[in-house]
Amino acid sequence: MEQPFRLTSEVRDNCLVITTAGYVNNVGGEAIAAEFNRHFEKGIRHVVINLGQSRVVNSVGMSFLIEIIERLEESGGKLVFSDLDPAVEKMLSIMGLFQYAGKQKTVADALVSLAGAGKADG
Repeated sequence: MEQPFRLTSEVRDNCLVITTAGYVNNVGGEAIAAEFNRHFEKGIRHVVINLGQSRVVNSVGMSFLIEIIERLEESGGKLVFSDLDPAVEKMLSIMGLFQYAGKQKTVADALVSLAGAGKADG
């Protein structure tokens, strides 16, 4: 049985770090999008989503992730996924999301890559 969805977030170095646990479906995807929107409205444009404890992302959950990528693209922001389960990484790759979002092994690596992107942005 899949564990219930949980989400935590924090802002580190002007980057939003969202960490999920459980199935990213309509409930999980909506929770990620709501947390993203709360910080996006305050000007956060660099985001890390740590999916290390989420082994399944369904099509509805994926649509919420795509929406976040699109909003960041339009505003000059960047999303980096981290700690990906091999099955989730493969699905994100098949969907072509790594053309628009980055991936790193750890949250720390993702923050370093975003710090470099921030310097390039301005």
